Amino acid sequence: MKILDHLIATLDCNVEVGDIRQGVFHTAVVTRHCGLASSLPRDALRQAPPLVKDAGALLDKSAAELVRLAYSDSLLEAAIGMATLNSLLDVDESACREVNAAELILEKGRSRNVAIVGHFPFLPKVREVAKELWVIEKNPREGDLGEAAAARFIPQADVVALTGTSLTNHTLPDLLALCRSAAFVILLGDSAPLSPILFDYGVDAVAGTRVADVATALRCVSQGANFRQIRGVRRLTMLKPASK
Repeated sequence: MKILDHLIATLDCNVEVGDIRQGVFHTAVVTRHCGLASSLPRDALRQAPPLVKDAGALLDKSAAELVRLAYSDSLLEAAIGMATLNSLLDVDESACREVNAAELILEKGRSRNVAIVGHFPFLPKVREVAKELWVIEKNPREGDLGEAAAARFIPQADVVALTGTSLTNHTLPDLLALCRSAAFVILLGDSAPLSPILFDYGVDAVAGTRVADVATALRCVSQGANFRQIRGVRRLTMLKPASK
């Protein structure tokens, strides 16, 4: 994946690995910072074991070795790679707004066609303000469209919100290729790297997570916290300069 190549090429991996936690819903890695990523349990459990080949020996690996797990076909290994990538990023917080993805989607999506890849808790609010809302999900719930619908509906959308786990499962390039050039594209979730590099690939905003209290975040991840239950974090959004 060219996007992963570009992101990883900019990282300084000359740092010790301090901790790795893989909870039911989320993964955390501590290097220069604490990075998070979704564990994608439902999809991961459909894969053939072992889901993490070197489980129990990962702290013996270098940060450079761990971040390359982002290329793995194993979703749990790829989640460790993405959490490592996020842990190595030095985020320019002056380029970020302390606003979450839901607020941005509501702002940009009012009276417009919105496509969201991933099922998020804020969907009812978006449905109230959008002209049309199409929710595309690999594991669809009531009212969602299956992933095959992406090719039909994403090209019709004025606002497209893509889950950051599309980097973990390596579907992001295909999803971005479906977006109209005029569409406002948001990458969101704790897997989403807060990096301006993504602006080079058609993303207009990255709504991600920055860990402020490492001990608290690790404890939450280890105890099975879902995204809303992880404490000790800040929700930040980095906007492409022309999109502010």
